[in-house]
Amino acid sequence: MSLPTVVVLASGKGERFKASGGQVYKLHALLAGKPVLAHTLDAVKASGLPWHLEDRGHPGMGDSIAAAVRATPGAPGWLILPGDLPLVMPQTLLALAAALAQHEAVAPVHRGERGHPVGFAATCGPELMRLSGAEGAASVLKARTAVRLPVDDVGVVTDVDTLDALAAAEAVYQARLAGA
Repeated sequence: MSLPTVVVLASGKGERFKASGGQVYKLHALLAGKPVLAHTLDAVKASGLPWHLEDRGHPGMGDSIAAAVRATPGAPGWLILPGDLPLVMPQTLLALAAALAQHEAVAPVHRGERGHPVGFAATCGPELMRLSGAEGAASVLKARTAVRLPVDDVGVVTDVDTLDALAAAEAVYQARLAGA
């Protein structure tokens, strides 16, 4: 099986986090003593999947995705993972990669809520490379029949957009450590 590249998006400005009172860039905010982005990257590395960090300060998520896809020519597909999902589990990334081998697009679903990363096969590459603006890859996902993959991983829907969200992520992290 050819493995998709995990694209970790780290180009955003984190404006909602700052507006909520955050004093640092959200990806540098500490979760259990380590930056949010470091947790996300640790999960990606633990999955063993190839990956690319897109952190060049693009104006919108669509621009970031387009740049990352262009930077990974020959990839058999991509898992688009915002850097502010520090609790996503490596086995979830692997499950999405396996599903993507059979489908053109795949999205994780945790308890009825669609999350990230969203996976796209190489056939979606030209569309992804044309993206721009804040919307991300929603238009590409809508144009495809995306498979919704149920996962038992709250990390796919636990993004750190505000200080309250960071506190909630900390609680989930601590519960995982305690085996809850």
